[in-house]
Amino acid sequence: MRNLFLNLLLFILLFSTQLTAQETFETKAKAIADKIEKITREEKNTLKKEIEEVNIQLENKQLTKEQADAKKQELAQSRAMIIETKIAEVQKELKQLVQEKVDGKISENSSKIEFYEIDLGKKLVLKMEESDNNQHKSAKNKLTLSVKNDSIKKKRKTYQEKRTTTQFVFAVGLNDLITDGNIEDSDFERIGSRFYEWGATYKTRLFKNDNLLHLKYGFSVMYNNLRPKDNDYFVKNGEQTNLAVHPNQLKDVRFKNVYLAAPLHLEFDFSGNQSRYGNKKFRTQESVRLGVGGYAGVHLKTKQMLRYEVDNLEIRQKIKGDYNANDFIYGLSSYIGYKDTSLYLKYDLNPMFDNNSIKQQNVSLGIRFDWN
Repeated sequence: MRNLFLNLLLFILLFSTQLTAQETFETKAKAIADKIEKITREEKNTLKKEIEEVNIQLENKQLTKEQADAKKQELAQSRAMIIETKIAEVQKELKQLVQEKVDGKISENSSKIEFYEIDLGKKLVLKMEESDNNQHKSAKNKLTLSVKNDSIKKKRKTYQEKRTTTQFVFAVGLNDLITDGNIEDSDFERIGSRFYEWGATYKTRLFKNDNLLHLKYGFSVMYNNLRPKDNDYFVKNGEQTNLAVHPNQLKDVRFKNVYLAAPLHLEFDFSGNQSRYGNKKFRTQESVRLGVGGYAGVHLKTKQMLRYEVDNLEIRQKIKGDYNANDFIYGLSSYIGYKDTSLYLKYDLNPMFDNNSIKQQNVSLGIRFDWN
């Protein structure tokens, strides 16, 4: 009984010794983690003060914006190198601490430890793997220090610029016909005749290291509306489509052609290149843009809508047909603007009606939105 009591007491003393050693190791590791955190915090605060000084110089016009950005970048890189140098010295202490534990100088536990992990706080985790090789006193060990602080493990952001971007296009404005090259004496209401266009485009940078020229292509659905004046409306007479006076007083008349087109433009984008972390950042649609090109497409449908009264009865007519409209459409277009908004002009090169003796080409002027 006495021997059992002594053995139990000896076991408790040995366990307490190992526990104390374990707590000592964790305490030392935690102290090292606190030291790393202190270094990071102090350097970040110093960098913050330096950045504030640069901002003051920028406000006082002692530096240009480009000079200020370059100086801020230089200061950030300098502080990052200082942090890495100081952390490297502290990591030597941590490796020495782990080696002492592996050699048994801290813990006398000779049993095989396959995996050991200590959480040093929210930002640091220490993982150690030990294996005994043929029961030799020296043990192989693998040490991993996971650092969650971005200021310690600084990863420079690499910009992988897309050469091709996509935009949703919407345009609206005034529509008219040029008759035998003359647009001054129009047969249509200037304000009431409108066009609409919506679609999607791809925008591809043509040169690898230059951001000026882009090729812009895609598809658009075009709606060209005309409102004739003087109580006129369109009448189909065989292969001819002409304006005629309606027998009743028209309250509203609208003639609409719908096309599916493929626009193609060469776009000059003056957004420029922005250098950051030594790499070029190719910006798009952040400055003036100019596009020149054209379009080609097919005719989808034609519809004429009439509204008038007969014997106090309001009559609405929707007449669908080809009205001898050309099956194809092609023309020139251009736009100039700032960022996503631009002034837009397009002009059909082929006549709207296929066999009319008088050639009439559609022309549109309006506002275009290219949402990137």
